Amino acid sequence: MLGITPFDRNRDLFDAFERDFFGAPTQRMQTFRTDIRDEGDKFMLEAELPGFEKQDIKLDISGDCLTLAAEHSAEDNEDDKKKKYIRRERSYCSVSRSFDISGIDKDHIDAEYKNGILYMTLPKKQPEVPASRRLEIR
Repeated sequence: MLGITPFDRNRDLFDAFERDFFGAPTQRMQTFRTDIRDEGDKFMLEAELPGFEKQDIKLDISGDCLTLAAEHSAEDNEDDKKKKYIRRERSYCSVSRSFDISGIDKDHIDAEYKNGILYMTLPKKQPEVPASRRLEIR
């Protein structure tokens, strides 16, 4: 008898699709999109961080790990006269990602933020060439 009601049978599949498509409210922005290009002597990293200000972004290097974190909270106040709010909304967002930079020259990393995108230049370490010398024969 259960096989006669096809809509009940597919409800779980549709619910899963709806959750995956729209996402749960707590899962909407857990991370951010990042593109990394290899340009021979350096890597170019582009991270999409729309809605963040430059001062909201933190770049930390610990050993061979680069951590890129952004956090902001915003308040939108309308008609805030005498604390009798007509509408008051708050939002908070925090994202973070870590990258292995073991082959990167950490002293020459450059970062620029414009139009919601963080651009980073990550120069590769140059291989150390052992010094050569001539030995004198005695």
